[in-house]
Amino acid sequence: MEFSVGFPRSMRFGAGVSRQLPDMLQQIGLSRPFVMTDRFLWDNGRLDAIRDALDQAGIRARFFLDTVPEPDVPSIERALADLLLDEHDCIVAFGGGSPIDSAKAVAVLARHGGHISDYKAPHLQNDAGLPVIAIPTTAGTGSEATRFTVITDTERDEKMLCAGLAYLPVAALVDFEVTLTKPARLTADTGIDALTHAIEAYVSRRATPVSDLFALAAIEAIAPNLRRVWADGSDMEAREQLMLGATYAGVAFSNSSVALVHGMSRPIGAHFHVPHGLSNAMLLPLVTEFSAPGNVARYARCAKVMGVASDGEGDQMAVSRLVEELAAVNRDLAVPSPNAYGVTRERWEEMIPVMVEQAIASGSPANNPRVPTEAEMHALYRRAFDQG
Repeated sequence: MEFSVGFPRSMRFGAGVSRQLPDMLQQIGLSRPFVMTDRFLWDNGRLDAIRDALDQAGIRARFFLDTVPEPDVPSIERALADLLLDEHDCIVAFGGGSPIDSAKAVAVLARHGGHISDYKAPHLQNDAGLPVIAIPTTAGTGSEATRFTVITDTERDEKMLCAGLAYLPVAALVDFEVTLTKPARLTADTGIDALTHAIEAYVSRRATPVSDLFALAAIEAIAPNLRRVWADGSDMEAREQLMLGATYAGVAFSNSSVALVHGMSRPIGAHFHVPHGLSNAMLLPLVTEFSAPGNVARYARCAKVMGVASDGEGDQMAVSRLVEELAAVNRDLAVPSPNAYGVTRERWEEMIPVMVEQAIASGSPANNPRVPTEAEMHALYRRAFDQG
């Protein structure tokens, strides 16, 4: 067996480690950061501790506050133009997957030029951009540990997947304390997103022994804590485990791949403006049920690690319990169907052919244990409309 792995050069975990940004910059030999975040995090004071730490260390930083919830081409171009107003040797991304994904795209364009559409899959970008230091504020995307970014082409309503080692942050500060004030809806959506990463990384046709280790560790950390943080956002232990699990899941799928859920989810986000984690959640039970015959043993292992099936049960029974549990999580965490979210049936049906085309073009469905035909993907989208 031959495979490759990639990790950030340095990662720190624990309560309060986000305040160690100056020390991390010094460790890597960087001193002129361009900090990308969003205005909400700035206005509510979430960056105050980091700003104070940088000031005390005598590090002059420039702050860009206009990242958007679903990064698109115009927002990337605005950030790039702002970065180029001064000389910066790195980008610090503070926020959820959107600021981190935005920073990755800007970092590559700052060094290599061109348009972000030049870099979309199947192009593989391994030549490094500016160094990125990620400080995640959500336990979900795992983007602090992945070699991917997703940027929306607003002219084509397409979520462009960009891949390669260039998008892997050089460092990450994973501080679960910054997630304590997250609202329940965001907590649920990002948590299910992380669980989806872990499951898909484990069942992917591109899984490796290394990705397996991180995927199973992620499932074990995330599954018992989703409902706990939904019920009590101040549950420190559950928050910490979700944060660890999200990063483990990021490592896992960065060194394996995502599969059909993500392939079908991105077009939903692009065309109907459904947040990424929520569109994954809408699809996860249905697509798992479809995909499981392609690798019953691996899906059964997921069920057992989640604690919903015992080691003595047969694999088919374990898979059934897994599908039931994923549907139950959606119910308990109030995940809506596209229909309940407010999408009209007519518009959904109209866009299915385009969504299928874009899903296939992303390459993710080809990693699935059971690779769907176009007709099967059409049917899955139709079923998904009323499920959630």
